[in-house]
Amino acid sequence: MTKRAYEANGLIARTLAFASQPSARFSLGALGISGGIAAILFLIGYPPSAATQPVVAGGDDLRAVYATAEDVAEGKRLAEASCARCHGANGISSTPGVPHLAAQRPAYLYLELRAYQTGARGDSAMNNAVKFLSDDALFKVAAYYASLDPVLVGATNEATRATAKPDPVQAGKTAAAACAGCHGEAGISKTPGMPSLVGLEPQYLVAAMKAYKNGQRKNDMMKSLLAAVSDADMNNIALYYGLQAPGRAQTPAAGDQVAGKAAAATCAGCHGDQGVSGNPATPSLAGQDAQYLAAALRAYKDGSRTDAAMQAPAAALDDNVIKNLSAYYAAQQPQASKVRKPLTSAEWAQRCDRCHGINGNSTDPRSPALAGQRVEYLEKVLHDYRTGARRSPPMAAMSAVLTEEDVDTLATHYARQQARAFVYVIVPPK
Repeated sequence: MTKRAYEANGLIARTLAFASQPSARFSLGALGISGGIAAILFLIGYPPSAATQPVVAGGDDLRAVYATAEDVAEGKRLAEASCARCHGANGISSTPGVPHLAAQRPAYLYLELRAYQTGARGDSAMNNAVKFLSDDALFKVAAYYASLDPVLVGATNEATRATAKPDPVQAGKTAAAACAGCHGEAGISKTPGMPSLVGLEPQYLVAAMKAYKNGQRKNDMMKSLLAAVSDADMNNIALYYGLQAPGRAQTPAAGDQVAGKAAAATCAGCHGDQGVSGNPATPSLAGQDAQYLAAALRAYKDGSRTDAAMQAPAAALDDNVIKNLSAYYAAQQPQASKVRKPLTSAEWAQRCDRCHGINGNSTDPRSPALAGQRVEYLEKVLHDYRTGARRSPPMAAMSAVLTEEDVDTLATHYARQQARAFVYVIVPPK
């Protein structure tokens, strides 16, 4: 045995001291090294012969974990000929939407290459790229890319950088500070004629803000205030108010509530029993400021506020009925909206890290690492799982509940994590 091999075996022996008990394979974990042990193991091709190489448990997909130096060298030749044009030299992509492959988990790469080759991943340029490669070639390409140093996030590749996204609820609270003077703290009005904003579904509130901004609803003050508010800010404001504890407007209500209840029977079909709507596009009226409700009904009646569903019902109301209806709904208890508080990036990551490793550095050779991956590629993959364009029962179940904001948050979080090489050390049987 050469001096170099002895030194390498000594390193392996010291590494194995961490193992609590012998096993066919001992995983060191995602290490913060650039090549390090991984490079040594691949270079010397440990174990040195078939006599010391264990039987691969779980099938051929794990062959790449046990690749020799010769396998990796052949994989490099194949990758440079077939893959580098899209995935970049050394597996670091400079093409939007094309993933980095450097330091990706070997069994995952092999399985994905096979899926493209069999057409299980649909029809794409990847199908043609791997169509004529043998199974042996796929395993060697996977082993080669797994042996490479991972991309350094933000160091050399601008496309891998991603900016941390603000918490949408906090962003909504900040943006809504300018609304409190008229609509009250936490959206509960104390000013007669000003609507409360709690108890409204975000979908309706966003639509109302856009209607004021584009002039569909006539209110010069609201149009001016919303002129500089972006769609993203409107979404955040609506989310913030949707999550606040509901309460009745703290304003007076003239009118006969009993008479108003009888008149409200015709409104329940759209606005719900006692004014709590079951349709996110239709506003709840429970607890709303009475003067605002009365003004809105008069506006629908005279045509200054347009809505095909409201024109006919409002036209038949006299001023006394309008006051009674408004008093009845103002006295009802509003309910919390059905909006779900979005998980923070840390909360989502805690769920995803169960399979993909801490900070997206997978410790399972069959599970892909996400750390340092291109942000737009991660977004595309999550969208594909949500729509069924890419199939995986566990991923379909997880991604089905994701919103667009969740996808953006997750992709950004993992794109900003530093990828780590993962080292698999083979323990010879006793």
